Amino acid sequence: MKKIYRSIRLYTHYVSINIRSMMQYKTSFFLTAIGQFLVSFTAFLGMFFMFERFSNVEGFTYSEVLLCFSIMLLDFSLAETFARGFDTFSDMVRHGEFDRVLVRPQNEIIQVLGSKFELTRIGRMIQSIAMFAYGISKSQIAWNFPKILTVVFMLIGGTAVFSALFVIYASLCFFTLDGLEFINVFTDGAREFGKYPIGIYGEKMLRFATFFIPYALIQYYPLLYVLGHRSDTILIFLPLLACWFLIPALLLWKFGIRHYKSSGS
Repeated sequence: MKKIYRSIRLYTHYVSINIRSMMQYKTSFFLTAIGQFLVSFTAFLGMFFMFERFSNVEGFTYSEVLLCFSIMLLDFSLAETFARGFDTFSDMVRHGEFDRVLVRPQNEIIQVLGSKFELTRIGRMIQSIAMFAYGISKSQIAWNFPKILTVVFMLIGGTAVFSALFVIYASLCFFTLDGLEFINVFTDGAREFGKYPIGIYGEKMLRFATFFIPYALIQYYPLLYVLGHRSDTILIFLPLLACWFLIPALLLWKFGIRHYKSSGS
């Protein structure tokens, strides 16, 4: 317990340092946050104009798709905020900074997590919360405790899945010394195609997003329960099951550390 407490304390210290650093340039911080808001707002506009022409997509209405998009965007934004250190890990390896991490008497995961804390992603978070609130007001969902719990689990599971993808991206840097851009297909790409329920992309895509990279467990299946399209209680807990994806990601990370050779500086 003491070790966990020290790790949490160290991480919060890292976060406070990052926040104080960002607040030294308040104008830059606010402009970047607004930029993050506007970038994702264009995706919202595309969806808005599409539904001006079509009443539904595979049976899902505008307000229902908006709930789907807002949750997926918030998942991605939370992961990018807290796990940004892994997303920019290639710079740490390429510049030889990871060597210093390894000689410190602290867990390397905590140190990498604490190296970056992107509070500017609050721009996306505000937009996703606003879209979610609007979607709730228009979707006429009969809210109860299990449905609220499902949304909370979707946020936990989604943040875990995207964080795991960032860890996989970082782990590959041990062997390539530079980031592999194809991983963005599964991070930024998932954020984009996750605007719509994954089931609309066909059976093969749904299988891939269920058994390989579990997007469907954090988005499609629990969304069906929230919207009242299905009543299976098991769907409430599927987002938590998606957290298993962290296990192979962390195993790959440990494997990468064992085979890491300094890139020099």
